[in-house]
Amino acid sequence: MADHIIPHFHNDNGVEKIEIGVKEFKCIGASSPNDHPHIFLDMGDDNEKLCPYCSTRYVYNNELKAEDSIPENCLVK
Repeated sequence: MADHIIPHFHNDNGVEKIEIGVKEFKCIGASSPNDHPHIFLDMGDDNEKLCPYCSTRYVYNNELKAEDSIPENCLVK
């Protein structure tokens, strides 16, 4: 069982890069019904990860909280 909640992020704006405050997350692509399979991504020791489905580049920003993103409002609620 997971000891923490894994945030889900979307890229409705179609931006190349989304900065986030976590290294483990799920990418869903665009919001439903235009989403792709919800894929778990883990940056590990790296500070960025490319989604293999939608090619969104996620970049870790340690100044952001788990629910924050740049651009804003990419967290799936």
